[in-house]
Amino acid sequence: MSPRKSKDISKDGDGTGRSASAEKKLSLRDERILEIKNDLAKQKYIILSEAETAMSALPEQTVFPDLGDQASAETERGFMLRLRGREQRLLKKIEEAIDRIESGTFGICEICGEPIDVNRLVARPVTTMCIACKTEQEEDEKMKGGH
Repeated sequence: MSPRKSKDISKDGDGTGRSASAEKKLSLRDERILEIKNDLAKQKYIILSEAETAMSALPEQTVFPDLGDQASAETERGFMLRLRGREQRLLKKIEEAIDRIESGTFGICEICGEPIDVNRLVARPVTTMCIACKTEQEEDEKMKGGH
């Protein structure tokens, strides 16, 4: 290969060393990640708004003369608190995903270090693993008998 050809391949016309198609693909991925960040921010806002409303509407612990009413009220209260707990965990994952986007580590598998497919990120933006690593993790959990 001549030095001239080597120079042409490394510069690809724009001096970046990336081909125009690689540049376009990179920018499309970046665009999708920005959309994901906006969606995560909206989801965070909705969860916080709903949590505030739900906590103010959460029934107080009250003693009812009828044991059936007491049990129903405690069951409802427990259910609402479990939902809040799930939302708190999701909120933490959303905040971590936004932090990864801002730090430039979003969309990189924490296990193998490879980029996570953008379609997986769109479907599950809080994910930290590529589909191959997640599948392997789930298979390992099945083998160990855990969830």
